[in-house]
Amino acid sequence: MSDEKMALRQRLLQARLDLPDRLVRADLLQRVMRFWLVGRPDTVIGAYWPIKGEFDPLPALHRWKEDGELLDEPQRRRIGLPVVDKVHKTLKFHAWFPGCPMEEDAYGIPKPRDTEVIVPTLLFVPCVGYGPGGYRLGYGGGFYDRTLAALEPRPFTVGLGFTNAFVPDFEPEPHDVPLDAILNDNGVVWPVKA
Repeated sequence: MSDEKMALRQRLLQARLDLPDRLVRADLLQRVMRFWLVGRPDTVIGAYWPIKGEFDPLPALHRWKEDGELLDEPQRRRIGLPVVDKVHKTLKFHAWFPGCPMEEDAYGIPKPRDTEVIVPTLLFVPCVGYGPGGYRLGYGGGFYDRTLAALEPRPFTVGLGFTNAFVPDFEPEPHDVPLDAILNDNGVVWPVKA
């Protein structure tokens, strides 16, 4: 990993932590997410437990889950959170619901304890930064890249981040795969509609 990319990551992480209006932006992104999910056919969505000032997608997803039960033809919607597979250095998604038993993983991040493995058709991923073309800057561990390469069928991928995380001159590396969509507190920023 280049020193330049590490410096960019640190700068973006600090900027996110220092956002004076992060709660307002988070509320806006909750709304964007909820509107974006309307009409999606997915019934199993993977997400993440927020760390380091990340946007928390779980309130919007819990609402989405409850909304599924109110449809004319009720749906059983499921939410999964990542659990690290230490052998393959990939992620598996375990069912999550408010109040389910949790424990910390090796990185100190809460994960569901002893819930079933589920396979998402839609995956929300956190963005430290993002750039043109749907490319994401993560934490540098490669967990999402390896997971997406291994998941069959590959889920629809959606990055979540705040407006200030956009890096106009972000250069993806050859192994980077663009996300299918990126949402921020202003709306859908990828794909760009003409």
